[in-house]
Amino acid sequence: MMYAIQWLRSLFFIGQMYLAMFVLALYYIPRTVLNNDYAFHGVHTYCRWVRWTASWMIGLKSEIRGEVPTDEVLIASKHQSFFDIILIVSAVPRPKFIMKAILKYAPILGWFGLKIGCVPVERGKRGAAIKKMVADVKSGKALPGQLIIFPQGTRVAAGAHLPYKVGAAVLQKETGQPVVPTATNVGVFWPRHGIYRKPGLAVLEFLPTIQPADAVDMDTAEFTAKLEEIIEPASNALMAEAGFDVKKLG
Repeated sequence: MMYAIQWLRSLFFIGQMYLAMFVLALYYIPRTVLNNDYAFHGVHTYCRWVRWTASWMIGLKSEIRGEVPTDEVLIASKHQSFFDIILIVSAVPRPKFIMKAILKYAPILGWFGLKIGCVPVERGKRGAAIKKMVADVKSGKALPGQLIIFPQGTRVAAGAHLPYKVGAAVLQKETGQPVVPTATNVGVFWPRHGIYRKPGLAVLEFLPTIQPADAVDMDTAEFTAKLEEIIEPASNALMAEAGFDVKKLG
C-alpha cells in the first residue's frame, strides 16, 4: 500500500516537473532571445523548483556539500540519474555540459542546453568533439563557466560499476584547468529509469579540487585512475549513509 501511494506521488511529481519546464520555457525563451543571461536564470530557477517540489511531494530532500566551484573549472561528476544534473545546475553559476548530440533536438532542454554553452557530442566522435571544444576554449569562443563532464560517459545505477574514460583527463591536459571531482548518492532514490522515487536525503558533494600543478606529472591514464580513486569511495560513502548496502560493491 505504501509503495503504491509513493508511486502515485512520484507520478504526480514527474508530471508537474515537465509542466513546470513548459511554463518556465514560455517565460524565459523570449527573454533569452534578447539576453542570453536569462538562459542561466531559467535553468537555475527550474532546477531549484525541482529540488523544492521533490522535498515535499515525494519526500526527497537534497543537499549540496563541499565548496561550490564558481571559477573556470572542469567538474568531473559521478552520474547516476537526472537528479544529479539538477543538483549541479542548481548550485554552480555558469553550468555547461558535454551532452549527447541527440539532446540538442529535445524540445526545450536542447535549446536551453545550447544557449548555456553545452557541447553536443556525436556517439563515436567524442575525440573530435573534445578537440573542437579545446580549440574554442583557447580561442575564447566558448562561453565561460563550469564544464561538467561525466567520466564514466553515461548514467550508472547505484551499485553498478563502469570503467572511467579518459575524456576528463584529456580536457584537463589540453585546457590546463582545475578539476573538481564530484560524488553523489542520488541513484539510491532516483533511478535511471522508471517512475518510482524513494524518499530520503540525496547528496551531491564537491570534493577537493585537483589543481593543474598536481596533475602536471600524470598522463591521461594516471589522471583517470586518480579520479576513480577519489570519486568512487566518496560516492560509496554517501550511498552507505543513505542506507545502501555497499558491501556488495566489493
